[in-house]
Amino acid sequence: MGVQVEEQIIEIINRETQAWDNQDIEKLMSLFHPDMVWPWPRTADSHDPMNWVLELGRFDYERWKKGWLDLFASHRLIHNKRKIQKIVVSREGDGAFAVVDVDTLWKRLDDGKDFHWKGRACKIYTKVNGVWKMIGHTGLLNY
Repeated sequence: MGVQVEEQIIEIINRETQAWDNQDIEKLMSLFHPDMVWPWPRTADSHDPMNWVLELGRFDYERWKKGWLDLFASHRLIHNKRKIQKIVVSREGDGAFAVVDVDTLWKRLDDGKDFHWKGRACKIYTKVNGVWKMIGHTGLLNY
């Protein structure tokens, strides 16, 4: 069961990467569990969660979709590199987390300013009715 579940987690991580690469909003939105929450550190060095913020709140399909579409319309993707460092699966095979190093660079269209996502994330997954969904994700931190 462990290897099979790890392959499923690799698949959902790759699907997320492809969604960003292709700016495929429907693929991206399909990844999230309805109870998804995504806290972000104020900087990549803000390891203490006392300083973190919730930019998007709990998953809301229309609000999150609009936010990502606004990003796609106002920025050009330069590169999107992701490397899986670790996958841990629960004994029961119904929960998992992945440690992923992210290096995603966007360039703002109006002034050419870089918008860089760089650091390590912990992506948390839950299996509901046989389907893996992301239920939590920490913002990117330097390690």
